[in-house]
Amino acid sequence: MLREINDRAAIEVLLREGPLTRAELELAIGLSKPATAQLITRLELDDLVVKAGVRGGGRGPRAQLWAANGSLAFVAAVDLTPHFADFVVADVAGVVLAEYRTPLPVHEGADVVGTFGEALQKVAEDAGITRNRLAHVVIGAQGAFDPRTGLLSSAPHIPGWLGFDVPQKLSDELGVDVLIENDVNLVAVEEMTVGQAQDVDDFAMVWLSEGVGGAVVIGRRLLRGATGGGGEIDWMRVPDPATVDTGDIWPEAGARFGNLVDSPAICRLAAAHGIEAKNAWDAVAKAPKGHPFLDDLAKRVAGGVANLVAVADPQLVLLCGDTSRAGGEAFAALVEEKLHELVLPRTPVGCASVQGNAVRAGALQSALATTREDVFGVVTPTLLGSRRPEGDITRPRPSSPNR
Repeated sequence: MLREINDRAAIEVLLREGPLTRAELELAIGLSKPATAQLITRLELDDLVVKAGVRGGGRGPRAQLWAANGSLAFVAAVDLTPHFADFVVADVAGVVLAEYRTPLPVHEGADVVGTFGEALQKVAEDAGITRNRLAHVVIGAQGAFDPRTGLLSSAPHIPGWLGFDVPQKLSDELGVDVLIENDVNLVAVEEMTVGQAQDVDDFAMVWLSEGVGGAVVIGRRLLRGATGGGGEIDWMRVPDPATVDTGDIWPEAGARFGNLVDSPAICRLAAAHGIEAKNAWDAVAKAPKGHPFLDDLAKRVAGGVANLVAVADPQLVLLCGDTSRAGGEAFAALVEEKLHELVLPRTPVGCASVQGNAVRAGALQSALATTREDVFGVVTPTLLGSRRPEGDITRPRPSSPNR
């Protein structure tokens, strides 16, 4: 048991830090020189670690580098939007092997499985493997995924992906294990892994872009909800605190949060303040500091965030998406100011720090976590529960191919 604990600790370090020398690994896991040497020999015989070149530059002989064996398994991650699908393939050590971006048909009646399978085959071939060698594929999509039924909801923008068990159909017909996850949940995963939420147990994310989305993390675990609707803040009812008439007529129960802060709504609010813009992030970028438009927009965002804070009382709220990036930390600070006028907790509000395609990056983290558990027995606590319900996380771990 102690040997297995030490083996897993060593693999975790190599997966996190990349190739290390024996001396560096010894320091990282706290074993003696002989014990570390035996551990490396054991893992090499099991094909779980491999030689990865040498490290020189100092006096004396160059030191052998050791790395987790990435060739034991491969994964793919996909960011699926109405406009394009962004693919990446990596080995189980996390080394990116190929990327591919292509439009996919999402209209009703589209050949979803066929076109997705062709794109997946293309990026797999670019990575030097066949599609059937992919151990796990994670798709990030704008909508709520019900893990009990495999159905997507709140996704009228991709009607071709509605009305059937998406992961089951893709898995069966493509011959690979497929999981689909809400896009903002995956941004939260990436933020927990390499962003501002690395040391935070409870936090909430609010996505502001063409549409609106959210994610809630409690105890380092995503709150998905009974039907996959956790964090679907678009449908919250909130009053409109704007000081100008935008031409919208809201019911007495208040406006839908998504109708207040999606891109068209923000453009109408900006126009009412004399700012013409083609989209929300353009409007925010054009507005000078202290402009009443930004004040009204911050009030709208804070009204929705206040509901999350009142229920979950998170340690941190992070804004993400194109609109949030355009406003930056200055807009986040303004939202924080308006939020503190509405709720008792002094919850800080900041901007998500992950750059690039955070949805795809989070999907890759999720795919790697699942596959590393299968291959190496390394469990990532932040991603527990990422499997479908029949994949009980307490089940015995499948052995690696060489054990």
